[in-house]
Amino acid sequence: MTHQLTPVQLAQAYKNACMGELQALKPGNVHAFSDGHGMTIQDFIQSADVTAEPIARTGLSVGERVFYAVEATQKAVGQNTNLGMLLLCAPLLNAASALQANQSLWGQLQQTLNQLSVDDAVWVAKAIVLANPGGLGASNQHDVHEAPQVSLLEMMRSAQDKDRISWQYANQFHDIVDFGVNLYADALLKWENSAWATTALYLGFLTRYADTHVLRKHGEQVANLLMQEAKEMESNYWATHNPKLMQKQLLVWDASLKARKINPGTSADLTVATLLASDLALAT
Repeated sequence: MTHQLTPVQLAQAYKNACMGELQALKPGNVHAFSDGHGMTIQDFIQSADVTAEPIARTGLSVGERVFYAVEATQKAVGQNTNLGMLLLCAPLLNAASALQANQSLWGQLQQTLNQLSVDDAVWVAKAIVLANPGGLGASNQHDVHEAPQVSLLEMMRSAQDKDRISWQYANQFHDIVDFGVNLYADALLKWENSAWATTALYLGFLTRYADTHVLRKHGEQVANLLMQEAKEMESNYWATHNPKLMQKQLLVWDASLKARKINPGTSADLTVATLLASDLALAT
């Protein structure tokens, strides 16, 4: 039976997804085992704490959810820890809050994406300017420093070839709904441990396509090398019956990526969104 979740339940599901991602060893990212890239795990915990209420608040549009959550993040930690993640989580939370009887979460998500407005684009453009993420924003088409004239869905479609988060909007969250949720379920079944399953999910995203955050910052060669390294790591990871035996190898790779200033942020954002989507699909 389909049922809507309350804002408190939505906020908790979002926070669980944020914390679940931080508990997992994700080479190249900030996680419970290691800080990195000038950010600490505390920055991310604080960001999750302050954004849970605004992103899940009742009656807000997708664009408003993103903007108020980015605003709360900037006030709390003064840097961009979560823009990509917020862009992915807002439509999922919006869909879960608008579920009708006998409607699937994925059906409602599709409806949410199709109904995105110019107003949503204006709020998101303001959020991007406020977050000031590395390498995003200035574009010949739909520059976020100018008021958008198209819907948020159109804005995302125009950026989908350069940015995997925009790609989700243009392709009904396909990486999350069809790939991520199933991979996470398989990993949970195999190891019965959510942190290790989350590491497997993250490795899955790293090997699926070139991380667009890395592409923007370092170019194609580095992004492709990262994919190759991830494929070898993923193959070893799935071959083991006890992922704890992989911990040392993962931490060595983590240190190597951070020394090279490689931060696969898009894959981490997709990981959070998949944890949230998995939780919401079960809860609704």
